[in-house]
Amino acid sequence: MRGLYLISVWLHILAAAAWIGGMLFLGLVLVPALRKPPLSDNKAVLLYRTGLRFRQVGWISLLVLVLTGVINLGIRGYGWMDAWNGALWQGQWGSVLAAKLLMVAGVLILSAVHDFYVGPKAVEQMERLPDETQSHRLRRMASWMGRITLLLSLAILGLAVSLPRGGL
Repeated sequence: MRGLYLISVWLHILAAAAWIGGMLFLGLVLVPALRKPPLSDNKAVLLYRTGLRFRQVGWISLLVLVLTGVINLGIRGYGWMDAWNGALWQGQWGSVLAAKLLMVAGVLILSAVHDFYVGPKAVEQMERLPDETQSHRLRRMASWMGRITLLLSLAILGLAVSLPRGGL
């Protein structure tokens, strides 16, 4: 059982690294690079293709995080009934876990809206009418959604680090 737990935790950490590392790369490396020539001439295409690729990696990472999170709780002795009867949420550890899972839900919702609605719409507008007000508004909205998702993900990481140590 210990071997399964270690593999699950390893996968959980790897998926978190891929998720957060990918968002940091996009925000700190790719987007600033696209603002300068010669890349600025093709920024819509580059952003779209990179976004599509990261969307696949990101959603696989999120799926792995959710699955390994459930496995990790199960190996630690918690079952579905513990979530429903409140045993899972007892004490400081349970409160930290609840906060972490609420933020995970927020990340999943924000990511879905960003990846499947706002992001594609922003790229479409950038290609067709790059100087229109709607284009700027959608790009700004996509950018802020990405930033908020990253900040929530970093907060989740902080809570995750504290959980095996008994909470905050």
